[in-house]
Order: sequence, then C-alpha cells, then structure tokens
Amino acid sequence: MPYFIIERNYAEDVPVPLEAAPGLNLINDEEDVRWLYSFLSVDRRRSYCLYEAPSIEAIRAAAVRAGIPADVITEVDGRMMPSGTLAGVV
Repeated sequence: MPYFIIERNYAEDVPVPLEAAPGLNLINDEEDVRWLYSFLSVDRRRSYCLYEAPSIEAIRAAAVRAGIPADVITEVDGRMMPSGTLAGVV
C-alpha cells in the first residue's frame, strides 16, 4: 500500500490529540487509512504526518470525517539516508 506525507496547517496551536487518538484511529480504520506517526513544528501550527493508505482520496475522506486539515498530501516511496543510500519508507 502507498505511503503519504500530509502537511496540516492550523490557525492556532495544534491540538495534541492524546484523548482523540482512538476516535481518529477508528475513522482511519473505516477509511482503510493507517496513521504511522507525526512531527509537530516548533511553533505548533503545523504537523507533518506519515500515513499508509490506498489513495489520496481515502486520506482526504478520513480528514474530513475527523474535522482535521489535510492541506498538502504527497505520495512518497523511499527515504534518502545520510550515507547516500535509499531505504524503504518504514
């Protein structure tokens, strides 16, 4: 299944969804989307999330249902390592 990086932009500090995570994961399961992990910007106004999903449309559907932004979605297929080698996404 393809991997995607999602950039989410917020007008205020990103709400850290500790208690919301089970609900988000349930929505993701229903859309066949898997949230792997996220990075949070220092200003807490952006997050960058790695997802596994069948399509961009599935990610957008999950984000709409969850009420969270999905401003930029980019499919990725590998990582460039400091050694100059390529590795899998996960």
